[in-house]
Amino acid sequence: MFRGRATANHLAEAGWDVTVHTAPREFFETYLHDACDPSLEETVDPRVKVVRPRMTYYAWERDIRQFGKLRRNFPTVAGSLYKLFQDKVFPEHYLSWIPGVISEAVKAHFKDKFDVILATGNPFCSFAAARMLSKLLKIPYVVDYRDAWTFNQFTEQLKFKEDSKAFEWEEKVLRDASEVVFVNDGMRQWHIDRYPHAAERMTVVPNGWEPELLGDSPFTPPDPDRPLRFGYLGTVTSYLPLEDLFEGWRIARAHPLLRDAELNIHGHLGFFPNDRAPLMERLPLEENVGVRYHGAFGKAEAKAVYAETDALVFCVPGARYVTSGKIFEYMASGKPIVSAHRPDIAATEVLDGYPHWFRGEELNGEAVAKSFIAAAEAARGMDRTQHELAVKHAHSYTRAATLGPLEQRMRKLVEGRR
Repeated sequence: MFRGRATANHLAEAGWDVTVHTAPREFFETYLHDACDPSLEETVDPRVKVVRPRMTYYAWERDIRQFGKLRRNFPTVAGSLYKLFQDKVFPEHYLSWIPGVISEAVKAHFKDKFDVILATGNPFCSFAAARMLSKLLKIPYVVDYRDAWTFNQFTEQLKFKEDSKAFEWEEKVLRDASEVVFVNDGMRQWHIDRYPHAAERMTVVPNGWEPELLGDSPFTPPDPDRPLRFGYLGTVTSYLPLEDLFEGWRIARAHPLLRDAELNIHGHLGFFPNDRAPLMERLPLEENVGVRYHGAFGKAEAKAVYAETDALVFCVPGARYVTSGKIFEYMASGKPIVSAHRPDIAATEVLDGYPHWFRGEELNGEAVAKSFIAAAEAARGMDRTQHELAVKHAHSYTRAATLGPLEQRMRKLVEGRR
């Protein structure tokens, strides 16, 4: 969501006429309600045209009153047909979005021709739609992998069997794309190994942060008369190494600087409503160790959350292909960062050079505790010069800095066809 919004805004600011095709509002408000952030809509550049093609909600609908006649009367048959369609056509629940996108885009093209298509995934049906439109309209397309399509970037395991339609579609999409963009080099290398024919068109565009949303990060040392406040900001998922994180926190609280410290969790618990309960059980909220869950916050509120936090906790799944968009905002705050993840994840490439980054050589409670203690010492000893050095490193990763080269390549792609 953040990368897509930033990309559309950046292109509009650079002089492009941008039309975004996204899901119906009903999908976000009804089926993703707890994971929906309406505050972001106000930050979309007014020059960006937003189109919401219709889709169906078979995979998410639980209200029998909303079922179609076939599903109401013959649920087993309906389920079998749905599975068959997924297996034989396109294995993704968002498949029903494609016809509406094709229809809307073709009609718009014949009124005012598009020059290029930029598809972002997931959902990866957007990649399929981009390829279809490219064939129909004879225009190039670029695909942006925010996440991996056919393998799980958190577990490093394939998501599909080798004979799945997903691999067939991915091969076709990458074969015909003018450029294939990834968020880190680990992801790029995985796809080069799998699809070497597209290697020369594969590039990296790191995530970044938005100065227009976060503003400046003035130096404000922690109040010496109150306990330190550590904060995790972001979605809590089942893949996070929460047990190692909280074990390290318990150990670290024996240190004088952390004896009364707080560890505040800000963000959604999972992506869907059913994720919440099992994740809540993994938070030690009843142990009286200073861990508190504050719920989700809107993007517009992020600046205030950072301002009231003294040090930040970067806890992400352990895999070589994980960067996380949140780390860029963390660095922009200029505050100490505690790492609780495997030491070889892709995010370390971004953090390398950040002066207040504290991490262990392995992921376990003892290593995380040492990082908490080092971050606490840094927070109490931080001065203005140290803060400014940290923020300077973060400015290499503003959205303008990371998206600028992609915008220029897309411009050359269009100009080269004229």
